Amino acid sequence: MLSYILRRLLHAIVIIVLVSFSVFVMVRALPGDPIEMLVTQNVMVTLTPADIQEMRHEKGLDRPVLVQYADWLSKVVQGNFGLSIMHNYDIGKELASRVTVSLLLGLTAFVISLLVGPLLGVISAIRRGKFIDNLVAVLANIGITAPQFWVGILFIFLFGLKLKWLPSYGYTLPWDNFGMSVRQSIMPVVVIALGPIASSARQMRSSVLETLGEDYIRTAWAKGLNEKKVILRHVIKNSLMPVITLQGTMLRLIVGSAVVVETVFVIPGMGKLMVDSMLANDYPVVQAVTLVMTLIVVFSSLIVDLLYGWIDPRIQYE
Repeated sequence: MLSYILRRLLHAIVIIVLVSFSVFVMVRALPGDPIEMLVTQNVMVTLTPADIQEMRHEKGLDRPVLVQYADWLSKVVQGNFGLSIMHNYDIGKELASRVTVSLLLGLTAFVISLLVGPLLGVISAIRRGKFIDNLVAVLANIGITAPQFWVGILFIFLFGLKLKWLPSYGYTLPWDNFGMSVRQSIMPVVVIALGPIASSARQMRSSVLETLGEDYIRTAWAKGLNEKKVILRHVIKNSLMPVITLQGTMLRLIVGSAVVVETVFVIPGMGKLMVDSMLANDYPVVQAVTLVMTLIVVFSSLIVDLLYGWIDPRIQYE
């Protein structure tokens, strides 16, 4: 087990370096120059080309890309994410506040999808062909196919503008105002969780139906065990492996969906910071946000892999 974890950690480090370097290069290939955007934004029309070049030199943007990356990575390892080009704030401090918001929303949506999705899948499989099965199938198809930005806008229009039940934008931390935080979280959390719930429900339904056809399940029925014991003791646990595998993918999708959902609901999280920074060509901020998201995804995948051993003891970590 220990050697497996060490190998996976080594793989994780390689992936993080490759992703961070790819993003580092690609953001510099995008059209636009952050220094020129900064000059235009501040209406500094008196600056000469020599002055602009000096600003570029101060930010280190005139050096070779490999040199810039090595310098940036060495500082990141020490916990220094640098300063924003456009707004000159400390990126590390800004990330600390933003990541809290994104994690609260993302983890809430993940827990809800982890509980609701498989439960709907089990109910749907047990009541195959009945009304509840057809209803879950319709809702799952809608949840998978409906674009998050469209669902978010629809929720804002219906529950925020028409019915005025919920705030249409913004986010308040729960320790600042718990009631307001809950009200502001409902719509974005539902939008984030909708797709994972639908995917988990469909996967769990298929897995349960497959498990119900196994010989040991028929043996359990033949022994006279009631439906509750068969489902709880045998069917659910043996149906969880594909669903656990899917949850790793769902967690990655939840992290990625922060970009869309936080932009739609104007939530000051990592996704909104990523969009604003990309529009401004604020290279250091984009790099830092990407690195944090990559860390979350990579290590969540490691945790999911380790859960396999608990779900299925036949798996050996070699």
